[in-house]
Amino acid sequence: MLKCRWPWARRRAEPAAELDEQLREEIRRSFDDGSRDEEHFPSTIDPRIQHVQVILKFFGDLADRRVLDVGCGKGRFARVLQERNPEAEVWGLDISEEMLRYVPTGIHTRAGSMTELPFADSTFDCAYATESLEHAVDVARAVDEICRVVKPGGKLVIIDKNVEQWGKLETPRWERWFGRKELEDLLRRHCRNVRSEYLSYWEDVKPDGLFIVWFAER
Repeated sequence: MLKCRWPWARRRAEPAAELDEQLREEIRRSFDDGSRDEEHFPSTIDPRIQHVQVILKFFGDLADRRVLDVGCGKGRFARVLQERNPEAEVWGLDISEEMLRYVPTGIHTRAGSMTELPFADSTFDCAYATESLEHAVDVARAVDEICRVVKPGGKLVIIDKNVEQWGKLETPRWERWFGRKELEDLLRRHCRNVRSEYLSYWEDVKPDGLFIVWFAER
């Protein structure tokens, strides 16, 4: 069962927030504080869960490729990608420098906002965002930025929660969940071969509709 990562949060009928510098700082501070909470913000992840497996399968061989984890937290997904692809150049981007202190050695890190990625156009061969886009507030801009830094022909994966399940978990006031078509439409502004599907944690467990994975190619 999923545990609430935000003990202080309350369920709300509608997510409502507008990104400005004050809110950006509030989000940054919340993740700085969360970095000390290993229970709700762990440093590792079981590589057998489907969140990991769909990324590994879709990206394929990453030898000599450059990969970006957008909103990497402590680098739990990046850790697995690096272990499985030691010849890849793996980067982690997060708004919280405190979170980045936990990222394993060998993974490159950069502090910054996913709505203003501090990378040049077409820097990466692949990029993914796992339960991080929900914190972007300006989701369309974040998707634009993720697509911008991926090379033509590169691959993108986004894993996040389904808006139809909103209210199932407690969330901070700025968090947003998405529908399948909403993100497909945003990705299609820059990408081809866009598709999505419901995702379970485990291969032998039927998806319950909470998580969706979106795939795209630039």
